[in-house]
Amino acid sequence: MGTPVKPDAERRERASADGGFTAVPRWSRAPEPGTAEYETPVPAGLIASLGRLADALGVTSTSVLLAAHLKVLSALSGEPDVGCGYVAVPGGSPLPCRMTADSRSWRTLLREADRAEARLVAAHRFPVDAPRAEPRLPNAPPEVVFDPRGDGAARAADAPALHVSVADRDGRRVLRLRYRTDVLDADLAARIAGYHLTALALIVAGPDAAPGPQSLVGAVELHRQLTELAGPRRRDLPDLRVHELFEQRARTHPDAVVAVRGERHWTRRELNVRANRLARALLRLGLRREDAVAVVSERGLGWMAAVLAVLKAGGAYVPIDPRFPADRITTMLTRASCRFALTESATSLLDRALDALPEVRLLPIETAYDESRGGEDPRVPVPADSLAYIYFTSGSTGEPKGVMCEHEGMLNHLYAKIDDLGIREGDVVAQTAPQCFDISLWQLLAGPLAGGRTLLVEQDRVLDIERFLDTVTAGGASVLQVVPSYLDAMLACLRRRPRDLPDLRCVSVTGEAVSKELVERWFAREPGIRLVNAYGLTETCDDTNHEVMDRPPDGERVPLGRPVANVRAYVLGAALEPVPLGAPGEIVLSGVCVGRGYAGDPERTRLAFTTDPYRPASRLYRSGDHGRWLPDGKLEFLGRRDTQVKIHGLRIELAEIDSAMLRLPGVHDAAVVAVRRAGRGPHLAAFYTSTTGCEPKRLWDLLSAELPAYMVPSSFHRLHRLPVTANGKTDRKALGALAADRGVPREDRHPPGTPAEQRLAAAWSQALGIPLDRIGRQDRFFDLGGTSLSAMRVVVTLNRDVSLKDITLHPRLADLARLIETRTR
Repeated sequence: MGTPVKPDAERRERASADGGFTAVPRWSRAPEPGTAEYETPVPAGLIASLGRLADALGVTSTSVLLAAHLKVLSALSGEPDVGCGYVAVPGGSPLPCRMTADSRSWRTLLREADRAEARLVAAHRFPVDAPRAEPRLPNAPPEVVFDPRGDGAARAADAPALHVSVADRDGRRVLRLRYRTDVLDADLAARIAGYHLTALALIVAGPDAAPGPQSLVGAVELHRQLTELAGPRRRDLPDLRVHELFEQRARTHPDAVVAVRGERHWTRRELNVRANRLARALLRLGLRREDAVAVVSERGLGWMAAVLAVLKAGGAYVPIDPRFPADRITTMLTRASCRFALTESATSLLDRALDALPEVRLLPIETAYDESRGGEDPRVPVPADSLAYIYFTSGSTGEPKGVMCEHEGMLNHLYAKIDDLGIREGDVVAQTAPQCFDISLWQLLAGPLAGGRTLLVEQDRVLDIERFLDTVTAGGASVLQVVPSYLDAMLACLRRRPRDLPDLRCVSVTGEAVSKELVERWFAREPGIRLVNAYGLTETCDDTNHEVMDRPPDGERVPLGRPVANVRAYVLGAALEPVPLGAPGEIVLSGVCVGRGYAGDPERTRLAFTTDPYRPASRLYRSGDHGRWLPDGKLEFLGRRDTQVKIHGLRIELAEIDSAMLRLPGVHDAAVVAVRRAGRGPHLAAFYTSTTGCEPKRLWDLLSAELPAYMVPSSFHRLHRLPVTANGKTDRKALGALAADRGVPREDRHPPGTPAEQRLAAAWSQALGIPLDRIGRQDRFFDLGGTSLSAMRVVVTLNRDVSLKDITLHPRLADLARLIETRTR
């Protein structure tokens, strides 16, 4: 993708701030300063038909052209409300024209455009008598100018990005585009001209049709999107399941080490025998095909055996974190219709959850090992479309959503990792993700599937960067996946304590948008280790796009890359219509990757899952993410438009936390926002209203008993009332700004005094990304937005004079400083 020049980006920001004009997509492989032109005739028959329609409706022919132009701008921007500069009289200066292109019908839009044109003509001819005809021209000039009566465009250096005019050429009407070559190229200019002609043809063909869902994309471009860009890569999959492929490896090389955790390791034979015994124990209890089996376990060797056992027995794996609140465990087991639960050790939380579900059979893993005889493969027939697992994600209704995925999709994803990350026989894949995070599954199984091994990294080591690097280095890890904020912490540790990473060949980042600056820093430190930006969703068997990099990208953002094999990615509008290349739209996925839907929730399944309209034999999933195609055929991520966020790679529905807070005694209103400080990962900040004076500590305790730790906000702020938008909805943008500003010095704030306090405050400032003068000696680390990841940064900065446990037990700055002083005496 061509990189926009900085002044142009600033101009677009000013225009947006002024409520100004619609921008056109940046689409140029090699942007160069200058201008170019494109011209195409308007068919005489179309002109005649438009004239007759205008006469029948009592509108001007130029207002018909304006309506078509507004539809084009809407399609290019992905927004129903658009604005351009409009030349109301021949040779006149452009005046601001802002309208919505999302009318009930073309007929309505034509009449609205006619009234708008009349106001603009009046504003131009009688500027004194009609001062309120249209808003004044914003400080920023328009990106797009439309001149329906001729060519009045300036040829100066500050010409608009795009000037569209309709002029006479030798008795013919022609559509003429003059465009800046640092913004557009000839390909997009030709397509924009085609969009105008298509819009005009749609007006004539069906004036009573709604313009909003009608696509302007022509046959050639449609083929390019659906066939060339969507996902041309194909890979043949073996007609075997993951566990069957592992069984083959276990038969051919039984004594090869396949899993390592700490000082313990298992060979392929040992792992296979243990998994077989567990599978047979489940089958003796009456497990049927696709029965859901909860695995309530820490990330250890037994967990790995349990996962394989469930798959071997034909069941569906359901991961449960033993530290989850009892009510949440009960909800997950109920939603998944679990009949069995495998566990390494019973916990009080699990016992309380099972008290409400007497139908769930509990099977201790060690007991099953001892009671089962023989380690032969059970050889249960498992079809490719059989249910493989159910992963739960945060849900907007206040309850978690159980995503159901099948064996073929899981296998396809594992091979995508093996192929694109270059996992070879003998390689070591680090398993670092929590078991309830979907990336944990490929980290667990891809190494053994490729003929390598899995290095299970203990959670306490993941939370200590230095020990983590020690572990993956000593374990010979060749492939590693982390969230970008963790990679940032790794680089900080490597900068302070340089070391070699001799076996590491590939690092993948996922779960959050990765900045180009972080990628640049990585390659400056490790030029020989590839970096892979991975994008995907739980509903699509995890990652669907890989951007494999051996150097920083050329553009300003790190792209999502192309779809992995056997996966198709579309960028579509609200009615699943293709949007123009380069225009923003919803990222929609199709193919073997798409899961069945949400367990026990047909309504939410209906809203997100459907049949692919372009390939009816495939399922389709609407991600809710927005992106656009780049000129090089890769996807660019543009964000989300709902309240779903990712914090350190874990997907969270803010509405679920809102619902949980509103259930707390004394809380009248509540809203949670994700806040990002410069150079730091996001954290959750909660705002609430209460007449009983609910203290943040009490709210934190109550939420911790109901939600997983990663969903509990790190800061709580009580307000007299929550800010609202003009239409009465909670103003989350205002809350985000307020959360970022909550570190403003208070009158009662006591600045750090002792050398230890000052040193600690400096470390907090660096880790949290907030000014040093906003940190007081009575401030608590997590109240300021601290997370486990930022706490690790403090540990690194202070050369391990404190530990993560110290910060958790002594979060107040003065208390933690006293602990440091005690140790250094």
